[in-house]
Amino acid sequence: MVDNTPYHFKTWQTLYKKYGIGELAEETYKTEISGVPIMDTVRSLFPDADEETLKSLVREKEQLYQEIYTPFIAPINGLENLLTELKDGGVKLAMASSASWDDIGFVLSHVKVRQYFDVIIDGNRVSKGKPNPQIFLKAAADMHMRPEDCIVFEDSMAGIKAGNAAGMKVIGITTAHPADKLKPTSLTINDYTELSLQKLQALFG
Repeated sequence: MVDNTPYHFKTWQTLYKKYGIGELAEETYKTEISGVPIMDTVRSLFPDADEETLKSLVREKEQLYQEIYTPFIAPINGLENLLTELKDGGVKLAMASSASWDDIGFVLSHVKVRQYFDVIIDGNRVSKGKPNPQIFLKAAADMHMRPEDCIVFEDSMAGIKAGNAAGMKVIGITTAHPADKLKPTSLTINDYTELSLQKLQALFG
């Protein structure tokens, strides 16, 4: 829904520097951290930390990200027009994010699209994060939809893998990666102005 990859990356860079973890390369962030639940990443970075410390680190990361991103937050071009067309066409819509409920609420407080979604799944509602398909399968189940009748929109490599593992059509959005990195997908787009209900229906033949 939003192009927040540069701001998540900047946040993780700051935390790496603060805690002496080393330099975080952009490619490492995009391939190993982006799309993965925050707690999973924090656990891997601080393997000896207790649960309270891990939770504190997650809160620190989320707070810093929101401070950095707030002045720039905006929907990806064409988002609301597409959501309106899909909703008017009777399409069920779900938001399935590895983010916490607080982070989802932060985005929705600035990008006013909550009314379009029938279901919202945050990272705390599943036991296994992306690239495991559990979050997408949960969203499909909550909408009473078969996975093979669903389309996933993703900008992360972990999300692409999860969507494919769920047996769903996958559309890659090139906000974080070039099109040749977002594979396998049914389609890749730069923003939502390139899509319509008819074009999405065509993916199912």
